[in-house]
Amino acid sequence: MHLKKLLALGLSLTMAVALLSGCGQQETAEGGAPSEQVIIYSNADEEAITAMTNALNAGGYEGQYVFQTFGTSELGGKLLAEGTNLEADLVTMSTFYLQSAQEQNTMFVPLTFPVNTLEEVPDYTAPITSQEGAIIVNTEVLKENNLPMPTCLKDLADPVYAGFLAVTDVQSSSTAWLLMQALVSEYGEDGAQTVLHDIYANAGDHIETSGSAPLKLCEAGEIAVGFGLRHQAVAAKAEGLPIDYVDPTEGNFSLTESVAIVDKGESTNPLAMKMAQCIIENGRAELQENYPNPLYEGESADSANKSAYPKTFQEPLTFELYEKHQQISEAAKP
Repeated sequence: MHLKKLLALGLSLTMAVALLSGCGQQETAEGGAPSEQVIIYSNADEEAITAMTNALNAGGYEGQYVFQTFGTSELGGKLLAEGTNLEADLVTMSTFYLQSAQEQNTMFVPLTFPVNTLEEVPDYTAPITSQEGAIIVNTEVLKENNLPMPTCLKDLADPVYAGFLAVTDVQSSSTAWLLMQALVSEYGEDGAQTVLHDIYANAGDHIETSGSAPLKLCEAGEIAVGFGLRHQAVAAKAEGLPIDYVDPTEGNFSLTESVAIVDKGESTNPLAMKMAQCIIENGRAELQENYPNPLYEGESADSANKSAYPKTFQEPLTFELYEKHQQISEAAKP
């Protein structure tokens, strides 16, 4: 009886060792020596994650990476706090956060593949998406409640929209920073705070934490007007939903998200660079289906995807500026 137990225990231990020895190691895409899985941290939307996953799998990297997704503020905090000690090998993140993290921690390596962008970018980043903000409306709810069609962000401060409006909190989502940039650029910091106070009062319980929440509420008919990502509203309208979008006269400001490789010295996983190149070279076509703004040489967008008032904020976009605008937002809350 004791012998059987010992034999069973020995077999269990042998199987456990075999499982552990195979865990965390994969063959490279070229079939060479085993390499640990590439860990990818990302704040990207589901559509972007899908496009990047499809590109990596088609490039022969299936099973050799794992995505871990975070909110923008959460992942930004990890980059700034952990630096090169970050668990991730590869990061896709709002570019302004990557730049601030690099300035503070010198944590990314220069990319070794061509990055032929339309505008100059830091040598350690390659943009994956560009996203603009716009006013979103449910045309049916607007009509049913005899609400005017807004033309600018300041219109959203009109009490006529009280209970019919949703916006996003810049404390939790960078989408709201597109609204903040437009308000500060047009009305100055004090003026922006005044306008934002009235916008927040109209939104009430619909100051959302997710950048896509205002659009989803519009689609559900729970509200009439929201502020969100322009390309999502364009897609919803194209699907035949009672959704329209308005380019605010204050401007369509934009944010990019980029890929970067964490510098881990001799422990830097060489597959991370190859996967970053694969995402850019093989993923942009699908990425542009949802994020149509051209970023690279040879790319273009049709007329529906061209905003009326594209603008760039007068100061460089940094984490410090983001924090400053967060403070204005907090002071504006009723």
